[in-house]
Amino acid sequence: MLTLGLTVLAGAQAPPLVPPSPQMPEQTAPTQASYIVGPLDVLIITSYDQPELTGKFTVEIDGTFSYPLIGRVRVSGLTLRDVESLLKKALVEQRFFIDPQLTVAIEQYRSQKVYIVGEVRTPGAYPLSGDMRLVEALALAGSTTPTASGEAVIVRSTSEPVVVDPARLHPPDPNAPNADVVRVDLRELENGDLSQNVPLKSGDTIFVVRAENVYVFGQVKSPGAYPLRQKNTTVLQALSLAGGVTDRGSLGRVQIVRILNGKKQEIRAQLTDFVMPRDTIIVPERFF
Repeated sequence: MLTLGLTVLAGAQAPPLVPPSPQMPEQTAPTQASYIVGPLDVLIITSYDQPELTGKFTVEIDGTFSYPLIGRVRVSGLTLRDVESLLKKALVEQRFFIDPQLTVAIEQYRSQKVYIVGEVRTPGAYPLSGDMRLVEALALAGSTTPTASGEAVIVRSTSEPVVVDPARLHPPDPNAPNADVVRVDLRELENGDLSQNVPLKSGDTIFVVRAENVYVFGQVKSPGAYPLRQKNTTVLQALSLAGGVTDRGSLGRVQIVRILNGKKQEIRAQLTDFVMPRDTIIVPERFF
């Protein structure tokens, strides 16, 4: 009966820690109001007073764009609501309108980026949109891979403000003296702990850590190396990764070979014992 239980657990590919298309909770849905405008962003300005003033406007490298009636306006570093206020004030001061009605939104996010690397399906640089959080960013990268561990590390600069050069091709250096590190438990996030759904900033680098392996050999159906994707993995769970024991395996004499401080240890293991990364589990053959 025990062997059957191991077999049932085996063979199924581990699902990603974060689903490819997460349903964002209402309280974490991104909003545009606080987005900081930067070079190459594309704005949509809607004027309810004068349709001719409605259109799409690309912020140039110098942080400005040209708006009808007003001329060139510097908007880099302002929120969308600040841009609205700036345009309204200029239209009033230049006596084009008494109370102009217009809205400013983002059509394309281009100036701010986050970098997602490590054990994700599509690593790369992604635009930071609105109040983006970790789940949304991982979804953009195609979710985590089966070899991902249960941890993500977010490296960010402590310098303010954080502005990313649109031409930048490489993520920031995680060893920089002004780097701040945030560690996230992806397992807790997967289980609904919204405190792990960290808000992101421009220039953040998200590292999805690769799981360390445990090695399973002897009388198991699929000997080999298997990633430890969760904390506190038992011997029983590790054996299930290898397809379970064969009908010739001895569950009563399972052995763990472990290297600690450069010294080899051989441990007679119980099925409920926890394994450590780089452990080698050996299932011997039954005597009869």
